[in-house]
Amino acid sequence: MRSLLFVPGDDSRKLEKALTSGADALILDLEDSVAPDAKAMARQTCLDFLQSTIPEDGRPALYVRINALDNGLSDSDLDSVMTAGPDGIVLPKATSGSDISLLDARIAVREALHELDDGRTRIIAIATETAASIFGLGSYAGASLRLAGLTWGGEDLAADIGAAANKDGDGMWTRPFQLARSLCLFGAVAAGVTPIDTVFTDFRDLDGLRREASDAARDGFCGKLAIHPQQVAVINEVFTPSPEAIAEARRIVDAFRRAGDPGVVGLNGRMLDRPHLVAAQRTLNRAGLAD
Repeated sequence: MRSLLFVPGDDSRKLEKALTSGADALILDLEDSVAPDAKAMARQTCLDFLQSTIPEDGRPALYVRINALDNGLSDSDLDSVMTAGPDGIVLPKATSGSDISLLDARIAVREALHELDDGRTRIIAIATETAASIFGLGSYAGASLRLAGLTWGGEDLAADIGAAANKDGDGMWTRPFQLARSLCLFGAVAAGVTPIDTVFTDFRDLDGLRREASDAARDGFCGKLAIHPQQVAVINEVFTPSPEAIAEARRIVDAFRRAGDPGVVGLNGRMLDRPHLVAAQRTLNRAGLAD
């Protein structure tokens, strides 16, 4: 998934409009974008939307961001939306792999209750929203087969550590947030799941979004969260490998195959080793062209 668009879970008009955004996934939000006194209504709105949209062909993936595990709302969220069988759950304020294991168990109970295939519901964790969570980013490997991705967040983290800002005057992440971003990337890859970059909050600044998304793609992230439909096209473009990158990846993979899958091959005057092959295979995976 290249683009994952947050949509307020209590706004049926925005939910319907989001279906035409081109996003690879919609994240129906029951957490930050919903006021405390609107949570029950948002659950019903999300459930109605899921039930009407899931049977449609060609729809985006449908995830639901529930409330954090420790605030008493997440069980009610799951009781409601799991009735419809969403594609996945987004867990905010995850602190470690143990939170994913706990959520896995809670999802499994509801899959059984609603006669859904065991293990069908995936999990994406927002894994850097508290200071404590930074120290758990190496713990997600093996936490659950449901875990599909890790992403990070700079807004809640800034509030938790008391930062006056999370970006400098040039719009670049300050050092604490650069660290959180990097550790999320490493933690996701170590866990064998998709690393997803965080939101770009100024939805009118598409040039800034393109710069930040391009930096993320360069560094190894495979997609990016969005907060406005206008951001989706830029994100999709940045995280779709170019025809030139695909052609080069094919040449590298083919060179290793023709040579009998050795440790090193020569290609156009360059010596390529296994990391080059892995990078090429990832490019083809991102393009949906893996063998």
